[in-house]
Order: sequence, then structure tokens, then C-alpha cells
Amino acid sequence: MTGAGQALLAVLAVVGAVLMLGAGWAAGRWHARRGERLAGLDLGTPVERATFHTLHTASLAAPPLRAGLTEDAARKAARRLRSLLGTEALCLTDREAVLAWDGPGADHHQRRAMARVAVMLESGRSQSVRTECQRPDCPLKWAVFAPLTGEDGVLGALVAYGSRESAVLVRAATEVARWVSVQLELSELDRSRTRLMEAEIKALRAQISPHFIFNSLAAIASFVRTDPERARELLLEFADFTRYSFRRHGDFTTLAEELRSIQQYLALAGARFGDRLKVTLQVAPEVLPVALPFLCLQPLVENAVKHGLEDSTQECRITITAQDAGPDAVITVEDNGVGMDPALLRRILAGERGASSSGVGLPNVDERIRQVYGDAYGPVMETGVGAGMKVTVRIPKYRAGVHSSPSEPVPPHRA
Repeated sequence: MTGAGQALLAVLAVVGAVLMLGAGWAAGRWHARRGERLAGLDLGTPVERATFHTLHTASLAAPPLRAGLTEDAARKAARRLRSLLGTEALCLTDREAVLAWDGPGADHHQRRAMARVAVMLESGRSQSVRTECQRPDCPLKWAVFAPLTGEDGVLGALVAYGSRESAVLVRAATEVARWVSVQLELSELDRSRTRLMEAEIKALRAQISPHFIFNSLAAIASFVRTDPERARELLLEFADFTRYSFRRHGDFTTLAEELRSIQQYLALAGARFGDRLKVTLQVAPEVLPVALPFLCLQPLVENAVKHGLEDSTQECRITITAQDAGPDAVITVEDNGVGMDPALLRRILAGERGASSSGVGLPNVDERIRQVYGDAYGPVMETGVGAGMKVTVRIPKYRAGVHSSPSEPVPPHRA
């Protein structure tokens, strides 16, 4: 093992926790130190220099691993991990095959590596062995097999090769394998979060009332003979509304797209309820490009229509505003409907069974917005029996990882 590997072990003993949790911060510090070197300033102690170099290298290896244990991720990470350990060669495997190999010896060591990985999988513990390589020019004389673990147990192995037996290599390879395992667990959390959001969107889609679809088509049909042009326009609105609501890509959309879908929904509702529905829309143009979770506003408007029209015989006034509030966009949906007992609303948001016949809309929106932006950005709902309801949603204009997907092309059916 090289001197770099010796330094790595000393670093791991001091900054193991930082290696797992602060690699991004350390990368910035490393770049700062590199700038100081160019300026001829003090670089700190050897341990500090090794620390910054180790964390910088780890930060470069982390992003590929967050994609999971795949061939592409392993190939991109293997070179960084080998540099981190300072070994002659390094490979990453899953339970079946070598995914990536960095360094010499791949032509005659890969098959032996997988045979040893099979033994390690049974025990789940790190192992160090002589390679028994008979080639005099091969520098790979000693190997450490360290397990890569996840929620489902051992996923594969990190195999570090050295020129001689070394207890330092064993400990360092084991620690790096643990760090890689943390990255793989984070990738699984990312995938779980994505699956959860997809399931929540499916729940919202399932909530789109069959009665709404039936009533919309019935309203369209009523205009076929009396006003064919309006029937055509409503049919196109219905097609665009359902296309958007059931699109197959993207967890996020833009405020402009969400509001367009809401306008289509209200146009269809207006065809059914006529002059009883009055809508006011006030939107600041500068917030239209803001990205937000898909279908997070539409259920609020559907709720306003339900309590303002379906549950009442009075005229329904719905006001939708979107304002620029510095770093945030503030969206409100307000109606003058029958309102709700605040205690009932709290039970609905808590997901209590039997608290609401519609069920999933409001809790779904509340949960998804808090999940993406944090509890400080949960919807604020003001209501009372007979007092209507006002829902205020604050969305950050910019948030890392939140960006809308390109819209699906709309057929040129308005020609």
C-alpha cells in the first residue's frame, strides 16, 4: 500500500463521520486550499492536507454512487475510490459479476475475484487473502474483499488490491466500503421518495371523479346541436385537461402549466353550472415559470368547486391569485362556499379514516409540499362553517433538485 493509503487511514480515524456527511462542504474547502497554494499561503499540517484531499476525492465519487450499484455508476466511481485508497487496483462488484475494474490485472484476476466474492457473500464480513498470482510482473499480491450493504443485505463487494499484506489496507478498505454503502442506501432513499411521489400522484389521478368526467361529457353533448363551436372548444379543453392530468413523466411542472390545467377544469365546470360559477384569476407574470410539484394546486380548486357549487345552491365565487414575494411565489385559492369545521379539517389532514368522503386531495397536497420544501412551506388553510375556505401555498422560486420536465407535445387539433 502506498503512502497515500497510510495517510487515508489516519484521516478516516479523524474524520470518518465528516466523510459520510460533509463531503460537499469539504470539496469547497479543498478548492479554497488549492487557491491558497497558488497564492503561496500556508497549507496547514500534513493531516489537514490529507483530510481536504480525501474529502474532495470522496465528493467526486459520491454522485455516481447515488444512482445505485450499476455498471455505469461503478465505472465512474472506481477510479476515485482507487485514488482514495491509493491501491494498485480496485474493483466493484454486485452479487453476480464485476461491474468495474480500475488498474492492472483485470485480464486474469476478475474470475478469481468473483469466486472469492461468493465466499464473502456467505459470511457478510470483510476478508483479506493472498492472490496467489503466479505472474512475476503482476503487482497484485494481496486483496481485501469488503462487503457493500443495503436494505436487502449484502449487495456486492469493494475489492482493493495491494502489492503486499497490510493491516492498514484492510481497515481503510473496510471504512471506504462502509462509506460506499451509505451512498447506496441514500440512492435507495431517493428511489423510494420517487416511488412515493408517483404513488401519491396516482392517488390524485384516481380521485378525479368519474362523475366529473361523465358530467363534463354530458355538458359537451348538450351543446352539440345548439352551439357546435362551443361543444368543439369544450371537447378540446377536456382532451387537454385529461392529457395533462394523466401525463406519464415528471414529478414537477410549472405554475403556468398547472394554472392552464386549472383553467380547463373550470371551463368544463362552467359548462355544467353556467352563471353560478364566477372565477377571478390574478397572476403576476414573473412567477409563471416557477417549478412546483405536479398536481399540487388543481385539487385545491376542485375542493373549492365541490364546496362552492356541488354542496351549495348559491353563486360560487372562486379567486385564484399568484403573487411575487421575493424568494417565494405565494398562491391562494379562495371560495365563498359552505366552508368546513376546522376540527374536521384537522382530522382530514391527519388522514383519519371517515373524516372526508373525498379523502385524499387535501392531505396529499399538504404532504407532498412539506416533503419537497419542508414543514415551513405547508399549505395554510383558513375556514369555518359557512365562511368558505382560503388556502395559501408558498413555493420557493428556486430549490435544488426541483425543476419541471419538458411538456409533452400537444397534437395540433385546433387547426
